[in-house]
Amino acid sequence: MTKKLMRKGTIPVQEPEVPLDASDERRPEPSQGGEISTALLEWYDRHARELPWRVSPAHRRAGVRPDPYRVWLSEVMLQQTTVAAVKDYFRRFTERWPRVEDLAAAEDAEVMSAWAGLGYYARARNLLACARTVTRSHNGRFPETAEGLQALPGVGAYTSAAIAAIAFDEPAAVVDGNIERVTTRLCLIETPLPSARREIRLEVERMTLSRRPGDFAQAMMDLGATICTPRRPACVLCPLALACKARATGRQEEFPHKLAKKAKPFRRGAAFVARRRSDGAVWLRRRPNQGMLGGMAEPPTTGWSSRSDGQLGIEAAPFDADWSAAGTVQHGFTHFDLQLEVFRADIDYIDDDDGWWAPAESIDQEALPTLMRSVIAAAFPELSAIRGPRS
Repeated sequence: MTKKLMRKGTIPVQEPEVPLDASDERRPEPSQGGEISTALLEWYDRHARELPWRVSPAHRRAGVRPDPYRVWLSEVMLQQTTVAAVKDYFRRFTERWPRVEDLAAAEDAEVMSAWAGLGYYARARNLLACARTVTRSHNGRFPETAEGLQALPGVGAYTSAAIAAIAFDEPAAVVDGNIERVTTRLCLIETPLPSARREIRLEVERMTLSRRPGDFAQAMMDLGATICTPRRPACVLCPLALACKARATGRQEEFPHKLAKKAKPFRRGAAFVARRRSDGAVWLRRRPNQGMLGGMAEPPTTGWSSRSDGQLGIEAAPFDADWSAAGTVQHGFTHFDLQLEVFRADIDYIDDDDGWWAPAESIDQEALPTLMRSVIAAAFPELSAIRGPRS
């Protein structure tokens, strides 16, 4: 017997004994953006995630407007990072720098230190550049269109569309990873990613209406994060179940199609961690602003990159000391994997102006990326505070 689950504000969900036929006239076509948008927004009004940077549907109805600064900051932080990882960073940033002008006035090293552990460190440099441009060139006000926003440093097509839609109600098509997955299933887009992105954007444009475009974008994100998940999507709970062509054919878990990934290159290098005998301070230096982990702190390492290995062995040490091997550390970057040989030494003095001694008791406050925290922890396990990002 066919069972029907009816919920106010959704397209009715049916659980048939056989898959729905893709030509079922009762199912709205993806181009019928009004029906999809209405059903999704009504679902979002009841089930929106509570996030520290988000204005809830109830508060929006009460007239509360999203702060463009908080929307921008959250979108930059969320690039290539999970919501769970971002929440604490967002809280610390907004407590320390509550306005874009405050962030613009911050020292580079302060911001890089606060960002440490969040990864993709070019984002932190772009964050500062953008904050300073908004403050100096726009009197502290973010442009209100996707086109204007995309002219800011570090703001690309996705981020500009997200800010424009969420903060300024521009009906811009917002497409992140969750929205890609929802749309390829909903519209049965067989083209594999990344080639499918133009098709996906066109479908999202059709579904994005002038009514509540920011809430629609966030509803699509929430649907992908909580219902239309990569594995075992909860189709019985989905407000768009009858509109979904992939579900109609029983193939929802196949989407999105992706081209096979190429094997990542494996690179090697060496790292040298020197500790001062008198007080336990660790010698650090600043990486060049351009390139991998640009502007971040590190114990000296050899010249590894995504394209080539760095020098290996004790003979690559940056200065004379009684170095001893302390194991290896492995780290995965987006485009390559890295293994660093770690060497350690206790010393009294370094004749080098290209660095500084970081006190052991406050080394966790340095702008050390996760990789370098792991290197120092491998060399001196007693520095337990260095093992992970600060809480």
